[in-house]
Amino acid sequence: MNPAHFKDKFALALPYDRYVETGTEEQQRRWKQVYDAAKLSDSQKNLVGGFVRQMNVLIVSGIWCGDCVQQCPLIAKIAEGNQEKISLRIVDRDQHRDLAEAFRLNAGDRVPVTIFLAEDFEFCGAFGDRTINRYRALAQRQLGASCPTGIVGPDKEELNATLADWLAEIERMQLMLRLSSRLRQTHGD
Repeated sequence: MNPAHFKDKFALALPYDRYVETGTEEQQRRWKQVYDAAKLSDSQKNLVGGFVRQMNVLIVSGIWCGDCVQQCPLIAKIAEGNQEKISLRIVDRDQHRDLAEAFRLNAGDRVPVTIFLAEDFEFCGAFGDRTINRYRALAQRQLGASCPTGIVGPDKEELNATLADWLAEIERMQLMLRLSSRLRQTHGD
C-alpha cells in the first residue's frame, strides 16, 4: 500500500466520536465506559503534549469487538493529549476489506489493528491486536478456572497497564518520526 492509498483511507475514516456513534446503544455504552475510566497521568500528558511531529493514526476496528472496546478508547485518550500532532481516525474492518486483508494477524482478521502513518501518509508501522498487558490479563482469565462475561467494566489495573502499553507504542512511532532523516530534512531540524 502506498501513501496515496492510506491518505484516501484516512479521508474515509471517522473521528473517534463519530465512529462510536455507529454502534448500538449498548455498544456505545461499553465504549463510553472504558473511555470515561481512562485517564492520562500528568507525566503521560506531558509526554504526549511534547510530541512535535504530525502523526496519522488509522485504526481498523469493529464496533462490536470486545478488544476494540477495551483499547480504542485508550488510544483516543492519548490522541486527545495532543490533537495538533496526533490525528486519529477509525475504519470498520468489514467495510474496508482491503485494509483488513493487508493487516491480517496470525492468519485472521483481527481487530483492532493500529496503522501509524507519517504526516505525508508514509507507512511507519502497525500494531495489533492486543498489547502485552491485555494479553496477560486475558490469558489469566481465560486460561484459568473462570471465564469473563464481558459485561462489567474494565479492571482499573489492566486498563492503566494497557494504556501505558499503547502510549509506549505511540511514543515509539513519534520518536521514529522525530528521528527520521527524511522528515528532519523536510523540517530543518
